[in-house]
Amino acid sequence: MAAPPYKITYRFPGTPRSVPRARTALREVLGGWGSPKEQLETAALLLSELMGNAVLASEEREQPVGVRLGLRGGVLRIDVSDAGVGVPLPRTPGSDEEHGRGLFLVQYLADRWGFEPGDGGCGKTVWCELGNSAESGRADGTAP
Repeated sequence: MAAPPYKITYRFPGTPRSVPRARTALREVLGGWGSPKEQLETAALLLSELMGNAVLASEEREQPVGVRLGLRGGVLRIDVSDAGVGVPLPRTPGSDEEHGRGLFLVQYLADRWGFEPGDGGCGKTVWCELGNSAESGRADGTAP
């Protein structure tokens, strides 16, 4: 018999202080779900990158950031929703730039990733998955 799916949702203020809070919540949840340590650490890094981008997109508007964690069949999915607009794509920042590497790391570390526009064209959700290497690094905007 397969393990049941697990799912939990959080809502954080769109401020930089929310990034470590989200990481702490993720570690507690994944620890409770019995996730392997390597998956937990990689997931914490991925969540940090997605949260950092979401905070940048939401902070000016003082909008909350949503985080949803799901585990099904050994595949961990992390969704981060914000009020920002635009298509999230990895880019190559200049060597002197402090920002701009987050989605490159997500693309490299996640087994799959992508984005979905928010309801009614408001905002977006960027998601990534760990634990299913059948299709790696996808960012075509389609959900599994």
